[in-house]
Parts: sequence; C-alpha cells; structure tokens
Amino acid sequence: MSELFEVHTSPVLSAPVLVVALEGWIDAGLGAANAVASLSAHPPAVDLVTFDSDHFLDLRARRPMVRIVDGVTTALEWPRTQLRHGRDQRGADVLFLVGPEPDYHWRQFVEAVVQLALRYGVRLVVGLGAFPAAAPHTRPVRLAATAPPSSAELLAQIGVVQGQLEVPAGVSSAIEIALGEAGVPTLSLWARVPHYVSAMPFPMASAALVDGLAAVSGLQLDSSSLRAAGDRARSQVDELIAGNPEHVAMVAKLEEAIDSSEGNALGLEEVPSADELAAELERFLRGEEH
Repeated sequence: MSELFEVHTSPVLSAPVLVVALEGWIDAGLGAANAVASLSAHPPAVDLVTFDSDHFLDLRARRPMVRIVDGVTTALEWPRTQLRHGRDQRGADVLFLVGPEPDYHWRQFVEAVVQLALRYGVRLVVGLGAFPAAAPHTRPVRLAATAPPSSAELLAQIGVVQGQLEVPAGVSSAIEIALGEAGVPTLSLWARVPHYVSAMPFPMASAALVDGLAAVSGLQLDSSSLRAAGDRARSQVDELIAGNPEHVAMVAKLEEAIDSSEGNALGLEEVPSADELAAELERFLRGEEH
C-alpha cells in the first residue's frame, strides 16, 4: 500500500480530526474548497502525505501547469492529492484530505485513506460539500448531513434531507462507508447554496461549513473572515436582484418556502433558471453592464 503514497514527515499527532474536501465532486459556490482553504491557511498546514498522481489521476484531464518566463520553461506544477497537517486555534491536530478526486483505482485510494486514518489515530472524520438548493441568499445557510450506519447518531447534531435518494456518488461517499466499517466515527456536512449563486463563490456556505465542523468536532475554528466576505457578497447580490422585479419575486417565494417548511420544494419552472441568474450575477460581479 505504501507505494501508492509518499509520507513526507512523521509528526506525533494527538487524536486528530480528518477533514475530507476533494475537488471534482459537488461543491456549489466553492463552499468546501474555500472553507478548507481558510482553515488550512491560519495556522498554515504542511504536507504530510502525497498520493501517486500517475496511479490515481488522469493527467490529460488534469494537466500540470507550466511556468514560462521570457520563453524559458522554469517549472511544472503537477496536480496532487494530499493529506496535510494543520491545527485549530488552540493547537489541536487537524488533517486535511485535499486535491483532485481520483480518476482511477477508487478502491485502492479508499483503502489507503482508511489505512492512514487508523495509522494517525483519527478520532473523527468530517467530509465537507455543498449543493444547489431552493434556498434564498437572504437566510442563514442550512446544513444537511450524511453518515454511515455506524455513525448515524451523529446526524442529530445537524439534520438530514428527508426521504430516499439515489444519486451518483463521489469518492467521498466510498470513504465515508469504508471508514464506518473500520469503526472510525464519520459524517459529511453539506451546505445548501441558493441555486442562483451556485456557479460562483458563496462565502456564506463556507462559513456555515466551518461553524458546523467546529460544532461536531469540538475544534476551535474561526469563520470571521468568511463571514465578512459573505456580507460583501450578499450586498452585491442584493443590488443585482433589486434591479429586476422577477428576481425580487423569486427570492420572496424562496423566503416564504424556507420559512414555512424545512425542505419545502419550490417549482423551479416558476422562477428564472439557475443558469440564467448565475450568468447574470457573474456579469454583475465582473462589473459588466446589463
């Protein structure tokens, strides 16, 4: 198994929490990506393990980036899936599984993640993600959770999407199930991002994921910078929507639905499509004329 990854350092860890946020699966508004970027920056996380890119990734689909200075090729940056080591505000150990979701050999990758979790004595694994939802940007971002049967008791801390769903899976789901079978407490947090802003960064979702992670793990985490960015983003979206009566009506309907009943579905045919409003918002945020 060790040939599938390289261990860079061997720190002494004390019951770390493992945060899983791989690129390439559902992450509306870059909720998970920006949450992990914020968490691993302060204090800075360091590389602990790097997985073999040649074995797990399609490098034609995820091409390395080349740096060219005055015609001279100076560097090549390969895509990397990594386990990184950071700390919370009190110095507690946190591990971050980040980088591209594997294109190949999922079972081997999952086995390697379970092996590493057991090696480092991980006490809890929390996956992060975000999905488009019929929710207004004017209300707090709500979270939903999933967990394997062995960790089902953890769901009560967050809440779930009711009913039975059958949807394509990311490797995070395979990791969740395998860790559960290995006896490691595991759950995933999903932020509900308004569908009409899901194609652009939505910092409020990232802040909600950070706060949810802190609540379920007992880590001391700071979401203040994400919340400040979220306030600025909301002001921009407010300004755009205020100029279009159809969009004002759409948000009002979403507010009514979310306030009256958790998970109340709203017929999206009655409002502008996600693509239409997301495209307009993107133009607005780039400063283009309407």
